[in-house]
Amino acid sequence: MKSGFSRTVFLFLLGLALASLPVFHTFAQSRSVTETERASLLAGVRVSPSVSAQSAALMEAESGEFLFEKEADVRLPMASTTKIMTALVALEHAAPETVITVAHEAVGTEGSSVYLFEGEQLTLEQLLYALLLSSANDAAVAIAYGVAGGVEPFAALMNEKASSLGLRNTHFTNPHGLDDPDHYTTARELAVIARAALANDLIRKMAATRKTTIPQNGNVGMRLLVNHNKLLRLYDGAIGIKTGFTKRSGRCLVSAAEREGVTLIAVTINAPSDWNDHRAMLDQGFSHLAFVPLCAENGVSVELPVVGGLSETVAVSSKEERHLILPAKHGTIMASVELPRFLYAPVAAESEVGRVVWRMDGQIVSEVPLVAEKTVAAPEKPSRFRRLLEKIFHH
Repeated sequence: MKSGFSRTVFLFLLGLALASLPVFHTFAQSRSVTETERASLLAGVRVSPSVSAQSAALMEAESGEFLFEKEADVRLPMASTTKIMTALVALEHAAPETVITVAHEAVGTEGSSVYLFEGEQLTLEQLLYALLLSSANDAAVAIAYGVAGGVEPFAALMNEKASSLGLRNTHFTNPHGLDDPDHYTTARELAVIARAALANDLIRKMAATRKTTIPQNGNVGMRLLVNHNKLLRLYDGAIGIKTGFTKRSGRCLVSAAEREGVTLIAVTINAPSDWNDHRAMLDQGFSHLAFVPLCAENGVSVELPVVGGLSETVAVSSKEERHLILPAKHGTIMASVELPRFLYAPVAAESEVGRVVWRMDGQIVSEVPLVAEKTVAAPEKPSRFRRLLEKIFHH
């Protein structure tokens, strides 16, 4: 009788102790929406501009989703739009401040030129401005020799980069785009290259620069470089990227523009009316999309109780910005905060304790972790009985 009474008392006390311990809601670890998921949000968005181009494509840059395609997978010559890849590869293999001595082979290169002198020294960044603004073929060859030791090894680097981007219909034989039957791309893959280039802040800055100067043969004078891309003056929000022309390729143009948080990339190959083509594609693209802000960095902040800690509460907050690019006519977006009722010490600073989830039409479209803003320590020596209960609770 006595042992039964003791057992009953023990279970009663144990029950009270367990009831006082925190109960956590279970939730999955937070993650960013993947590129595939972002693209799927725009899968139904299609535009239909009338364009003069033989081949064309329009891409939403954040997701990589294509909104318009016309013969977008046909292999065609790309002329000086080649130089987008030239700049991208050069900056992946050399620092902008790298000093390049102009090789003999670069001097007098056919086509557009800034009239480099053999032995002249310029930084890679200065040569890239000549490449992207003045479309200088001699600068392209100087870069190839300065970065890789020659045109052929540099072209090999360009093809390696194309392969790493998943391109299957693109091949380079030179860094400038002069005609070669083995030098080709497609409108779709040229957009992919442009997207990768825009992710480089320096290329993005250079492509949007209307004019600048670089030295001419040391202290002799300065070269004025003027961007050939008229869209920088004609189109609100334009940020580059590159023009191109040969008799074989026709007029080629890769453009990008940003409005209200949405960035679009347009490509035309062999387009008699390329400026009008790009304005039509970009206008329709922007009219069909919307930038939807969800939360700013530190935009969500909550105080949570802490049990068994040296502090009774801890602030938890979002540390990352979240937004979506959606169809202009999109469903209702609802946010929910998933957190435990309280935390149990110790709590580590920056540890994830919950999340904010956004749903549209019942489907998760984004989420952001909520993390503790500071550490909340537990007492150094918890009671023996409490340690026993923690072990029981843990198992």
